[in-house]
Amino acid sequence: MDVVTADGLNRATLARQLLLRREPLEVTEAVRRVVALQAQDPASPYLALWNRIDGFRPADLDEAFTARTVVKATLMRITLHAVHADDHRPLRGAMQRTLYASRLGHRFAAAGLTPADAEELVPRLLEFTARQRTTAEIDTWLENRLGPEKKAGAWWGLRGYAPLLHAPTGGPWSFGTRPSFVAAPTGPPPTGKDVDPQGLRTLILRYLAGFGPATEADIAQFALIHRGPIREALRALDGTLERLATADGTPLHDLPGAPRPPADTPAPPRLLPMWDSVLLAYADRSRVIPPEYRKLVTRVNGDVLPTLLVDGRVAGVWRPVDGGIEARAFRPLAPEAWQGLAAEARSLTALLADRGPAVHGRHNHWWAKLPPAAEVRLLGPA
Repeated sequence: MDVVTADGLNRATLARQLLLRREPLEVTEAVRRVVALQAQDPASPYLALWNRIDGFRPADLDEAFTARTVVKATLMRITLHAVHADDHRPLRGAMQRTLYASRLGHRFAAAGLTPADAEELVPRLLEFTARQRTTAEIDTWLENRLGPEKKAGAWWGLRGYAPLLHAPTGGPWSFGTRPSFVAAPTGPPPTGKDVDPQGLRTLILRYLAGFGPATEADIAQFALIHRGPIREALRALDGTLERLATADGTPLHDLPGAPRPPADTPAPPRLLPMWDSVLLAYADRSRVIPPEYRKLVTRVNGDVLPTLLVDGRVAGVWRPVDGGIEARAFRPLAPEAWQGLAAEARSLTALLADRGPAVHGRHNHWWAKLPPAAEVRLLGPA
């Protein structure tokens, strides 16, 4: 059984996540390649693709969201992701048990509703959202059916459980602070507590294509799915996956022939957005985040700060400020690393100038809680 070192795992991840070099890809193909882009902050998918696509144009992602070739929905880890439209249905099916337990649980019951009520409401909600609807319109729709005392709890559960897409509402990053929703167009809605087995197998194959090699625990972390169903799905895929191991003998799964470049492959610096998927896709995040920095970039409420990536691993954080990008390095960086980060900052500053310089600004309160940095630099236009 082949052994993959820690540096080998890092470079495999960077290659599959298009972070070893920017690729000249169409937006939809890039999203398909990287599987899923975290999308809690509307700007994050744009900045993620800027890091990955050669010649990225934000207007191309605008158009993909409008045409629904890339869609935004509640999926893995019960958070918002942007995915290729063809991936939405199988990924949503794989998440059925998790979304059922999370969204039809205590808070839904506290409103006097049961999972049976949800199964009755979802088809009607999807009919109502066959065209784009605002939250206010859906509130009124629910109030007319359930009464004012139940509508808030009902919507809290249904907006994550029902197969709804977030519809573009305009603004610099396609989605504003007041979301609108539209029904996902693919097939009847999932029902019951069970994971869709085919959907879960598809999720695992897509995950390994974008993030492998990986452990069973990594797959479970990426999706927030219990290990039992994942183990069953891996058994069903036996014979189609390659078996590897980490240096300490932990079993790894991968797709045969998937990219695994040499561990010493150069990795250029990058300025990753908040919640970049590469920082969240593993149980063992030391693949990309040195353990001593994990609590610095992942805050107590789950916020994951915008990060400096140097030689393939997190080395600090960044934020836009007047005059450019403030970079806070957790350790001293070599001059060539700062030169590379400065070039990235010039490109990012130009992109933000056209879209919204204050990106991720509502999270700036975390900066006061960070320990003193080893180095702080303002990286601005030349």
